[in-house]
Amino acid sequence: MNALVEDNSGTAAVRPGYELDLGALDAWMRANVADYAGPLTVEQFKGGQSNPTYKLITPGKTYVLRKQPPGLLLKGAHALDREAKVLTSLSQAGFPVAAVHGLCTDPAIIGTIFYVMDMVEGRIFWDAAIPEVSHAERAALFDAMNATIADLHSIDHVAAGLADYGRPGNYFERQIARWSRQYLEDAEAGRDPYMDRLVEWLPAHIPPGEDTSIVHGDFRIDNLIFHPTQPRVLAVLDWELSTLGHPGADFAYHAMMYRMPPHIVAGLGGSDPAALGIADEEAYLAAYCRRRGLADMPGYDFYIAFNFFRLAAIFHGIKGRVIRGNASSAQARERVAVLPELMRLAWRQAESAGAR
Repeated sequence: MNALVEDNSGTAAVRPGYELDLGALDAWMRANVADYAGPLTVEQFKGGQSNPTYKLITPGKTYVLRKQPPGLLLKGAHALDREAKVLTSLSQAGFPVAAVHGLCTDPAIIGTIFYVMDMVEGRIFWDAAIPEVSHAERAALFDAMNATIADLHSIDHVAAGLADYGRPGNYFERQIARWSRQYLEDAEAGRDPYMDRLVEWLPAHIPPGEDTSIVHGDFRIDNLIFHPTQPRVLAVLDWELSTLGHPGADFAYHAMMYRMPPHIVAGLGGSDPAALGIADEEAYLAAYCRRRGLADMPGYDFYIAFNFFRLAAIFHGIKGRVIRGNASSAQARERVAVLPELMRLAWRQAESAGAR
């Protein structure tokens, strides 16, 4: 769902309804971005399901701007000030993210709040099987992903200045309640029997144990920019769903690529890891646990079920925005088309984790 790279998502002319006041933006850039110099031209990325994202082109440098979508917004959604905060803190901690140049909280400038960051040049892989690389490089890229998410979860969030970035403890109770409420309250997007079952089953089956770290919330291969030639992550993108939370849940969201059909989001569902030359799901989990100093992850199957539910709730929200006319991405309707299948898959994971 990201949009910070020129690849098969690409950029195009700004879509109707998403135009920016270039004069006002240019004046803000001159006042707030060091070494900025126009003239300024703007293109819009085709991706970005939630927050419209733009490529800002000047003679000397290229930037990325993310803003809230137009129209009525759900309470607590599209909190770009939080994105800017976590990016700034993680950059200072040495974690690979794009450098933020400024946050504008005055909606009078271009109509909503926004922030501007560096354009990071590199590779994004939209197919989790990464067919364009060799077996050896594919294995190294997967190991780099594994190391990057383990590094994220190992950051001391207090020392990084993110002690107040979320509420520690009761992560699953709060997250299940949040996404259940968003699903149930979006009457225009409708109801689904599989989701209704999950709303009841999940809070009754939360595994014991608490752990707190910075969590990304959408850590997928297509939210990473890799070095142009090396198996190294240069930047992790799309921090809208980040918070303080349970690192096991965050890892499971990433690892559900092994069970996710590729036509829903970047996934390996139906693929043979051995034929691809990569670790299978069990070995990938074991590698993460070794990096974190963990013996194992007893709640893993529940974490997977929770994350399928959460992704289905996010897609359900996209459906609501499409119906209301303020979906920000040209691909939003494609997400809506796969929603019934994703909801069935979510309940299937719960059944695998022991649902009755």
